[in-house]
Amino acid sequence: MSMFEQKGNALIARYNGEIVQVEPWGENSLRVRAVKMGSILDTDYALLPPAPSTPVIHVEENGATIQNGKLRAVLTQNEGGLCEIAYENQHGKELFRELNWHGALNLYARRFKPILGGDYELTASFLSDPDEKLYGMGQYQQAVMNIKNCTFELAHRNSQASVPFVLSSRGYGFLWHNPAIGRASFCRNRTEWVAQSTKQLDYWVTAGDTPAEIEEAYAKATGTVPMMPEYGLGFWQCKLRYWNQEQVLQVAREYKRRGLPLDVIVIDFFHWPRMGDFRFDEKFFPDPKAMCQELKELGVALMVSIWPQIDLRSENFQEMKEKGLLIQAEYGVKVSMQFGGDSLFLDATNPETRDFVWKKCKQNYYDNGVSLFWLDEAEPEYGVYEFDNYRYKIGSNVQIGNVYPQMYSRLFYDGMKQEGQEKIVNLVRCAWAGSQRYGALVWSGDVHSTFEDFRSQLCAGLHMGICGIPWWTTDIGGFSGGDSTSPAFRELLVRWFQYGTFCPVMRLHGDRLPDTMINGSDGLQNCHTGSDNEVWSFGDDVYEILRRYMMLRETMRDYTRSLMQEAHEKGSPVMRTLFYEFPDDPTCWETEETYLFGPDVLVAPILYEGATNRPVYLPKGARWTDLHTGREFEGGQTITAEAPLSVIPVFLRDGRHKEWIGQI
Repeated sequence: MSMFEQKGNALIARYNGEIVQVEPWGENSLRVRAVKMGSILDTDYALLPPAPSTPVIHVEENGATIQNGKLRAVLTQNEGGLCEIAYENQHGKELFRELNWHGALNLYARRFKPILGGDYELTASFLSDPDEKLYGMGQYQQAVMNIKNCTFELAHRNSQASVPFVLSSRGYGFLWHNPAIGRASFCRNRTEWVAQSTKQLDYWVTAGDTPAEIEEAYAKATGTVPMMPEYGLGFWQCKLRYWNQEQVLQVAREYKRRGLPLDVIVIDFFHWPRMGDFRFDEKFFPDPKAMCQELKELGVALMVSIWPQIDLRSENFQEMKEKGLLIQAEYGVKVSMQFGGDSLFLDATNPETRDFVWKKCKQNYYDNGVSLFWLDEAEPEYGVYEFDNYRYKIGSNVQIGNVYPQMYSRLFYDGMKQEGQEKIVNLVRCAWAGSQRYGALVWSGDVHSTFEDFRSQLCAGLHMGICGIPWWTTDIGGFSGGDSTSPAFRELLVRWFQYGTFCPVMRLHGDRLPDTMINGSDGLQNCHTGSDNEVWSFGDDVYEILRRYMMLRETMRDYTRSLMQEAHEKGSPVMRTLFYEFPDDPTCWETEETYLFGPDVLVAPILYEGATNRPVYLPKGARWTDLHTGREFEGGQTITAEAPLSVIPVFLRDGRHKEWIGQI
């Protein structure tokens, strides 16, 4: 009797208490789930319902196949009686396969290790091609593009966003559809995905002839961003922190007086009496509605910071505690974080919490004219990252915790959608698969003001784009450690600002030195404010360079808008690896420290202190025009690009956008 059977559109394998289910899930894609001693669960953490498809399924005594477009799964019964799965494309080329039995070794491709009295620790193992190149996995603070031979913690931290999707040079994409805390290792001899605690195995695979085809299938499976509002295309001004209403207005007025483009200005944290009050402190912001109205008249949108911490002294704490709207600690002191006071995080996985918090934010912010939010601390950032010590409405943090930032973005997206807003974007410090469909613009967290950290951001942004998060940005200049009077920092700031011109969102932020402590309305120390961080704050020479790049960003507005349209419609990254556009050029799969801003603009940022030139590889199959000089180059060669402090090497593809030449 065969262990395989067809059930509707799905192929099922059963043996010794395990059920494996393989079914079509979008064009050229399959979803694979497996359980031990239970039933398949219909979880929807990131995957959307698939469009109907008709797979071709064949069942035999010792094997079975299921083909959905360009992807074919081959299931066989191994010598140990277990089901093994291999994946092929439409040409019969093997893409990857599960770890096999290996005779006397008795290895398991799907190892469900029981947690006594509970669920399972799961390890899914696959054989590995040592020459395969892999990209994705989200935002990790490392300057590594090809992540083959890397290992990753499947967990979020401040500046780390774990988005478990990888794109392979072999022609497939793989989503680990499991929000459990765990680990992913892409070793020379095998690939392993580990969930510390889970109920089932769940992953999604797609095949495609190009990286773009794979990315677009992934976007259909998990969703795309809304259309970016017009204010997302220009320059955003931010600092730590504008602590009163008049200060915000004075900065906006000065930008306009100088004739500088300004689309968004940001009010950062501790504008509230206590974390969790979700309102302005009236002593420092006496008339938020009038403030928003003047900014609107200046053509500037206001973004306001929201933190998910609820201070134990907050006016909302007791009610939220009684209603069960907060994260629970499994043991020890019932405090999640102690920054700015003892606090607990709101439980974004609880629909009642999302409704409660949105009503507060609507009343105190949205109804006053704020329609753009900065969702900080979205990991959430525990005081101690003991992931098994917290429990949410939908389960233990160790089992489902990585979905938290997605649900945090959803809280505001759903509320704003209910108010009739269509173009929704909110800045958020973390993301998981599917976050993009809730208007998540991810920034890379509290990174330091160093060239080393700067180099890591380039990799982070490209990997996030591959992971379906096309809206991404950084704190230009880095968040901490930057002295605005230091020549070394000013050099870093200029290089970062030039790079920021060619990021999805161009946003200046940072906690500049020296800082000043500010007392709250109760007279107690509240939170410091950093030094000035406006573009005129770093000397006249720096100001003139920054001004020119701000104007270039304005010149590119129509092009940037088209990239946002493509991200909305197809899920295309705004920042792209070279191989995304030139997959047939082998060098593009190896090139680092260079990227494409959309299809037409090759950017080679200066990432090393003191550098005034750098090598730049120009992909073959196109001609490239130097944005600064107008000089043309044939692709397929490496050139040396000159880059004095005022210049970032940028090249335009096939004669496009020549009207930009000479703008800087």
